[in-house]
Amino acid sequence: MIEMTEADAANELMRLARQIARANRLYHAEDAPEISDAEYDALVRRNAELEAAYPHLIRPDSPSAQVGHEVASSPLRKVAHEVRMMSLDNAFTDEEVEEFVGRVRRFLALSESAEVVMTAEDKIDGLSCSLRYENGKLVRAATRGDGQVGEDVTANVAHIADIPQELKGTGLFDVPAVFEIRGEVYMAKADFLALNARQAEAGDKIFANPRNAAAGSLRQKDASVTASRPLRFLAHGWGAASEVPAATQFEMMRKIADWGLPVSPLLVRCASAAEMVAHYSTIGEQRADLPYDIDGVVYKVDRLDWQERLGFVAKAPRWGIAHKFPAERAETTLEAIDIQVGRTGKLTPVGRLKPVLVGGVTVTNVTLHNRDEIGRLGLRVGDRIVLQRAGDVIPQVVENLTRDETREAYAFPDHCPECQSEAVAEEGEVDVRCTGGLICPAQRVERLKHFVSRAALDIEGLGEKTIIEFFHLGWLESPADIFRLRKRRSDIVGREGWKDKSVDNLLAAIEAKREPDAARLLFGLGIRHVGAVTARDLMKRFVTLPVLRDAAVAAREGGEATADLLSIEGVGPVVVEALGDFFHEPHNIAVWEDLLSEVSPPAYVVETKDSAVAGKTIVFTGKLETMSRDEAKAQAEALGARAAGSVSAKTDLVVAGPGAGSKLKQAAALGIDVIDEAAWAEIVKAAG
Repeated sequence: MIEMTEADAANELMRLARQIARANRLYHAEDAPEISDAEYDALVRRNAELEAAYPHLIRPDSPSAQVGHEVASSPLRKVAHEVRMMSLDNAFTDEEVEEFVGRVRRFLALSESAEVVMTAEDKIDGLSCSLRYENGKLVRAATRGDGQVGEDVTANVAHIADIPQELKGTGLFDVPAVFEIRGEVYMAKADFLALNARQAEAGDKIFANPRNAAAGSLRQKDASVTASRPLRFLAHGWGAASEVPAATQFEMMRKIADWGLPVSPLLVRCASAAEMVAHYSTIGEQRADLPYDIDGVVYKVDRLDWQERLGFVAKAPRWGIAHKFPAERAETTLEAIDIQVGRTGKLTPVGRLKPVLVGGVTVTNVTLHNRDEIGRLGLRVGDRIVLQRAGDVIPQVVENLTRDETREAYAFPDHCPECQSEAVAEEGEVDVRCTGGLICPAQRVERLKHFVSRAALDIEGLGEKTIIEFFHLGWLESPADIFRLRKRRSDIVGREGWKDKSVDNLLAAIEAKREPDAARLLFGLGIRHVGAVTARDLMKRFVTLPVLRDAAVAAREGGEATADLLSIEGVGPVVVEALGDFFHEPHNIAVWEDLLSEVSPPAYVVETKDSAVAGKTIVFTGKLETMSRDEAKAQAEALGARAAGSVSAKTDLVVAGPGAGSKLKQAAALGIDVIDEAAWAEIVKAAG
């Protein structure tokens, strides 16, 4: 169980979103990763753990809803995928694999004795690519990009021998009219070493690893460069298809092999979690001797009709998972401890390390989290430490090898390094925070960065570097100043990196936010404990920002106003107190009123899907006979409804199966509409 305050969770989720977005951009769009796969997996896993513990803090830019990265500025043409290219959730232990099988069993309402067959194959570390064949002929190849839009690399894959221009069997009429084969473009280990030797001899760029080499080679404007590189392809699935001529994953992969594309020679069927884990161990033993890099094993539900029922979550299928190999540990020296000041004034210690290679990546920094963590590990500058990049935590120091040496303990600062204001820990909290508030330049800059971030106002062109530059020039002191930058156009033009067009683009992007989404604006203010999801929940209830402010002010007095706020799902006493404190502080009121003199957020309107139950709250009770409770809830959410666990006056509809008890009685007492499972199926069918 995660034990931390909501504020800490919100702050960590924000940091994780930024770290993962940067990692995605460097990996998918620029082919220049700066962290290992293990560290990336750890970040994603930590994000998932926090979102599970604090679902009301899930951010609009949550990494759990992102796949890859949007295509960066590139000479290659952008193309949209007809069927989104998803990623996979990860498992790191045998127990998690067993739980994955259990989730599938529960979702499909299968008995414990029912056999759940899975396919298992090695997870190759390459660049995802989709090959679209029409009437058996290759018409387009595209990279994954952000899962929805990739880059057209059709001319480039023509030089990859593993990818046929025409599928075998076309004359036998056994190839669908449209079929997109998906897999990984990769470079074999031996070919990678030979390429780097040639690059070094010619004085050209040396590639960090085979994956980078493959990505850089495929994403070339000049296809002749791709032709000179030894690229390979391995198929692992499919996307859009006019027909799927098989009933199982295994049979379909065999058919793709028959059509002339290579598939993994290690692909097998497994009838139990034990068989899956055994195959994982077998592949792990062969890992070093395989001709290509792998980082785990992928399991998929074999029956395609079950895959269809299981469907997808935000960015991954429920019917598949990647069982990742464990990461490494390494020893190094803690050379310094620096203190960073965040948006909320939190002082975060960062360890500066003697560079150490872990999982093929050089590591120089590690977060030390807080004062208590430093004390727990007994860390001092000069200590020898063990650094872990396992899958179940953010990369961290796990052991101090020299803590028994006699040396003066590290003294955590009691004053802010940025503004020299007193730094204290509030009662019951482990974090030390600067008390300087908006007089602290670090907090002001961080709050401005947060205000324009993607999850808040999302002002394109106003990035971190620009905010810092304009802040130090005295042009940006508060959010409202952003909307007054148009008055400084002549001052901006001519500064390094700024020309007429770039300035006009920035000012246009700012002007486009004069009527911002109210929930985004509320989140952008950086009120403690008010994350993106909570901001949306608040605006759903109060519709306009002035009404919300009045409610927050009234709630300081308790009574009905407080009860009204607390009735909102996801809003607890901590959020109510934070809102009241924010609107009680004169400086915050001044910032608020100044901002609203520049922007006019419209009344908040919730967009819902076009279905009979969109926007409604639904409760499922009793035994469902054709699906599991989880599957029913997933259907409701897909139709724009909210699936609740209990009946209340806010419930709009109850779907009752055999054995429905107290919830059904409560629905009757409240006069709530009740339907059976068959009627629910008709609603789902009508929505298409």
